[in-house]
Amino acid sequence: MPEQPPYLRIADELRQRIAEHVWEPGDRLPSRAQIGQEYGVGENVVRRAQELLISQGVLEGRAGSGTYVAESRQRARMVRSSARERPDGSPFRADMKAVARQGDWESRAEAKVPAPADIAARLGITEDDLCVRTTYEFLADGRPVQLSTSWEPYYLTAGTLVVLPEGGPHVGAGVVNRMAAIGVTVSHAVEQPEPRQATAEEASLLGIQKAALVTYIRRTYYSDQGRPVETADIVVPAAYCEIVYEIPINP
Repeated sequence: MPEQPPYLRIADELRQRIAEHVWEPGDRLPSRAQIGQEYGVGENVVRRAQELLISQGVLEGRAGSGTYVAESRQRARMVRSSARERPDGSPFRADMKAVARQGDWESRAEAKVPAPADIAARLGITEDDLCVRTTYEFLADGRPVQLSTSWEPYYLTAGTLVVLPEGGPHVGAGVVNRMAAIGVTVSHAVEQPEPRQATAEEASLLGIQKAALVTYIRRTYYSDQGRPVETADIVVPAAYCEIVYEIPINP
């Protein structure tokens, strides 16, 4: 059986100390040099162990201050389901309300943005065709808990009241309801979730450690004619939120 990597052993040791209340929530850990000396490993090994525990929500890093035992917090549950499309409100706000948090978001939209190759492929258009790109920061009690970048083909909504997802009379209505307003029926969505580490930009926006674990979701909405009408890249920090899928069962 392969020997356990040193950083995993140190992570287990630190986790055990927290479980035994040697360190309590809010306590600052000794320096990496001190921990490394105690366990006979280098500072890089300790750093990797701490980064792992930060990604799991056990520790938290504070810029210029050190590493601390994370305060216990209830992870927000984000439900992914077609049944969550709501004509009268936001599924995100409903999810936040379920865990006694105030849900809100900030957005910035840009029209006539040329589609990069990967987005064009997902939308079934030609590279550099014009799109409406909207970036979102979703907030729970004012704290960022989800990022999203949405792309819609410009030709589909140009000249209509729904050309900007967060503008006009259908602001905040969501893709399904906005498309219905211009006669486009959205029949289904496809989501591809995968775990990965946060980029430096994502970590900065979400207030998490660089390379912390996130769930990345690539989502695309399709019309009843099989045409992609919107695609988005969604990033959710694993330490703050859990992703749950509801699967409707038709009898």
